[in-house]
Amino acid sequence: MFNGIKSLKEMKKNLFNQYISIANFKELFISEMLWNNPTGATQLPEITIDDTTYHIEQIAERKGFQILHCKVQSIPTSAVCKKIDQKIRKNAENYICIFFLPEKLHHLWIAPVKKVEKRDVVLIEYDTIEKAAFLFEKMEKLSFSLEDEPNILDIIEKVQAAFLVNSEKITKDFYSGFKKEHSNFAKFITGIDDHIGEKENKNKQWYASVMLNRLMFCYFIQKKGFLDGDIDYLRNKLEWTRQQEGENRFFNKFYKGFLVNLFHDGLNAPQHNVEFENIYGRIPYLNGGMFDIHQIERNYAELDIADEAFCSLFDFFDKWHWHLDDRITASGRDINPDVLGYIFEQYINDRAQMGAYYTKEDITEYIGRNTILPYLMDAVKRKDEKCFRPKSKLWQYLQESNDKYIYNAMKKGCNEPLPEYIAEGIDTAKPNLLERRKHWNERTPETFALPTEIWRETIERRQRYSNIKQKIVNGEITAINDFITYNLDIRQFVADYLADTPDHLFIKHFYSALQHITILDPTCGSGAFLFAALNILEPLYEVCINRMKEFNKQNPLLFKQELQEITHKYRSNIQYFVYKSIILRNLYGVDIMVEATEIAKLRLFLKMVAVVEVDKRDPNLGLDPLPDIDFNIRCGNTLVGYATQAELKRDLIEGNMLDKKEFEAKINGEMEKISKAYQRFKEIQLQQSEKMVDFKQAKHALNERLSALNHLLNNKMYGAVETNISYDTWLLTHQPFHWLAEFYEIINEHRGFDVIIGNPPYVSKSKITYLSNVAFKCSDLYGYVIKRVLQLLCPLGTHAFIVMHNLAFSRNFIEVRKLLNKIQGTLWCSFYSRIPSGLFSGDVRVRNCIYILFPGGKERYTSSLHRWFSEQRETLFTANIKYNRFIYNNEVIPMLDSEIIQSVYQNKKGVNISLLEDNFNGRKLYYKKVGYNFLSISNIIPASFDSDGNKIEQSELGNIKLQEEYYKYIQLLSCGRLFLSKWLTYGDDFHLTTKDIINFNFPFYEISFEDNKTLVSLYEEFCKRLPLTIQYKLNAGIKVGTFNTAMLWDITDKSDLIFLSYLTDNPLEIQEVIKNHIAKCVISDK
Repeated sequence: MFNGIKSLKEMKKNLFNQYISIANFKELFISEMLWNNPTGATQLPEITIDDTTYHIEQIAERKGFQILHCKVQSIPTSAVCKKIDQKIRKNAENYICIFFLPEKLHHLWIAPVKKVEKRDVVLIEYDTIEKAAFLFEKMEKLSFSLEDEPNILDIIEKVQAAFLVNSEKITKDFYSGFKKEHSNFAKFITGIDDHIGEKENKNKQWYASVMLNRLMFCYFIQKKGFLDGDIDYLRNKLEWTRQQEGENRFFNKFYKGFLVNLFHDGLNAPQHNVEFENIYGRIPYLNGGMFDIHQIERNYAELDIADEAFCSLFDFFDKWHWHLDDRITASGRDINPDVLGYIFEQYINDRAQMGAYYTKEDITEYIGRNTILPYLMDAVKRKDEKCFRPKSKLWQYLQESNDKYIYNAMKKGCNEPLPEYIAEGIDTAKPNLLERRKHWNERTPETFALPTEIWRETIERRQRYSNIKQKIVNGEITAINDFITYNLDIRQFVADYLADTPDHLFIKHFYSALQHITILDPTCGSGAFLFAALNILEPLYEVCINRMKEFNKQNPLLFKQELQEITHKYRSNIQYFVYKSIILRNLYGVDIMVEATEIAKLRLFLKMVAVVEVDKRDPNLGLDPLPDIDFNIRCGNTLVGYATQAELKRDLIEGNMLDKKEFEAKINGEMEKISKAYQRFKEIQLQQSEKMVDFKQAKHALNERLSALNHLLNNKMYGAVETNISYDTWLLTHQPFHWLAEFYEIINEHRGFDVIIGNPPYVSKSKITYLSNVAFKCSDLYGYVIKRVLQLLCPLGTHAFIVMHNLAFSRNFIEVRKLLNKIQGTLWCSFYSRIPSGLFSGDVRVRNCIYILFPGGKERYTSSLHRWFSEQRETLFTANIKYNRFIYNNEVIPMLDSEIIQSVYQNKKGVNISLLEDNFNGRKLYYKKVGYNFLSISNIIPASFDSDGNKIEQSELGNIKLQEEYYKYIQLLSCGRLFLSKWLTYGDDFHLTTKDIINFNFPFYEISFEDNKTLVSLYEEFCKRLPLTIQYKLNAGIKVGTFNTAMLWDITDKSDLIFLSYLTDNPLEIQEVIKNHIAKCVISDK
């Protein structure tokens, strides 16, 4: 039987190879994979890119998903493919397109995929049957049977699964080798504090990172042919220089004899003489600062690196395929710049352990899109308010979109009719609701379900989808922040509206906002959030430029000035101009680790180089010099330094009034000069000036002035603080960063940054020496970063962070919560547990909160605590987030699953349980000090045994003494789903305290005679079955007993219903809401 299956598979594979070898893709998809013949016209409109015309034809389709092919004379580059995609999507939003050379086995498949809500083009290229073999497995996944009836979302899901690059596995494999090579490379470095041990020698480790960064950058660009057209340039030059040793030449070692000159006099020099080119070949001038003489190179004249370091490193590098695009090959060892972000940040985490964790793309995308896009739209609204009135074309456009801007994950199965046994439980008005919903805790079939869903969750999602769709169709959504509240696809909406609006003024205002928006990550690390911002802004720039060209063609007076900036200045391409504009104009970052800032720059530079192809006719090989962003991405301590004029004036209080005024005038004068110098420096780069002398002089002048100003401010700050350490030591340990000086124009003239996003470090204040004298009370570093950010944010700015979830409830963050609540704006908070899965990978096990601030309004929104499995990650930020309005009571931010139950939790009727304590004559109620799927609270102590079987006392057991009269009620109440739901809303997702139990109001004295009788009966049944629920967990040889009170929910559901009848007019409805909440959170039920 097994051999038969194998033979069948081999036969299919042979057929696949035959079709591929003759480029008969139509037969492959229709006859073998059971796609459908296209209907209607199959020829797409001609597409012309860079003087090449592409005739693309549809050869198969399935539910609107198109298979296209195109015969070409040369295979298009990845940059051209992205341009083709922009044109194709006007006629085919979802497709696979195959480019092929006639009579040759050289094909390129491209497939647009959604990579954390960003459209990317994945490429698969091969020129032999062997290299195409791995495609066979993908084709199997995209095949159908005669019985299959997929919808378009199912097909998109299949293609996504087949073509998305699995960077997670590649990252781990690469990093394990990279880590060893980094350590090994450092051993071969000499001349940097050689008397210090390798692990303690920070400068040597730093320089190893600098060199590896430079060399990896070179590996990427050599594979594109930018280094003398040799894709193995570094390896070949290493071998060449080694062959020169011993001869009468200047080459003695690869590092000093070749690399240093390649970096400083080649990649960092605008002109190369004949002598240079005879040795190094044709090398582009890159600029960017990466290959300039490094600080360590200036400080250590004897610095050298042995050839053996490069031999080992290049052996490792050559095991991988280096691409600057999303490309899949049969090797499964494809490295692109996105992957490097994970690798570098992991390296920093391993070395520094500074509480800085790499933020995955889904988080940076969610935070980025919900701050950057609302800010841009709000900026347009300030210029032209009528565009945003309720009946305007903008909101009509949304109203006519139906459910287009509801994420696909949210729509999964929503248009499928429900099975009768599930549908019968929908109507809450009919009798026997519990009986009709008896199947609602069962796993939902795949046709309807997102990963791990049970019917309760599926029904709730369907109802949410229906409600949001209705709001859209009814025209009820008329504010841009509604896109956050209802979690709509704001990126797609804005891009579509820009592409379709006939209003040239809207384009003008939006493009102006794009060019002026300032986006800051104050603890930027290796640039994860800056990269996300770049990816969000790029398509917006492009669509605006395309629309400006259209309007200008119709009326040459429109957008004349805006288009002049682009014309004749950017020889590479428009996309390069877009990236350069964004990086210079829009992105700013600060980090305390200089290595992190170097990595951030590297990643941004690689993004730019990726869109350029080698042009041998051009003196610089078609590559415009990279922008120098040393003044955009800075190294320093975000928390130490003057952030505002007010802070500076505070330290100028003491001393002679005349001296004070003179000093203040001098400082302000210097800051204004620096601001002008920075503007000049930026203009030279944006104007694409060929005069390197101007550029060098502008940078030198800026550095000189900034250095002098920082010296003045550092001395002033040092004199104002109480410290026993010397000035030099203080500079080294505190690393002051004066925002007011470094970004004077933004802070002083613009009143702050427009968008501030990021993931601040999570480090206990007790470990940070430079915060010891700060009056602000907060137990963690991230709280101080929030305080600083609110000083740096402009009054109309948007802001979002991912922090720890204790922001919501811990008494150590009361002052931070007060600061956030003072902001005149709307606040959204969403919460994420760490078990079974957490937002950060590896050993980082923290619970998180993502909060978003938007100017205007005073609404407060929150979500429930998300407990989720790894399979749910893909839909976590598109289908799982549901915001509920809440009333902030200046104490805690509730993790609320539904608005209608907040009144139950915050009920003021009756008496607080704390008043029912009786420490003298009361009866003990014991509680386990931790909770998760249930709360273990009982009138008896669960047994525990040591390794010899002897009964022992439990250490993790607390107790409260309660008045006898109310004891039975509280026993039932505290073990039911109602109380568990309250704990999940206000607790910390782990600890159970006395306060958690007693902080609840209930009118116990109102309980009727009949209800009391029922409750007593339920209590007796509870006590009778309680001992049967004991479960034991082995912990260090000790068997620890716990009463699993979830096994008694059939009892406490009845008591909960009675209790709810005293707190609300609709107890059954509230109980169903609570059951839905628990169903999402209780992991064992999955």
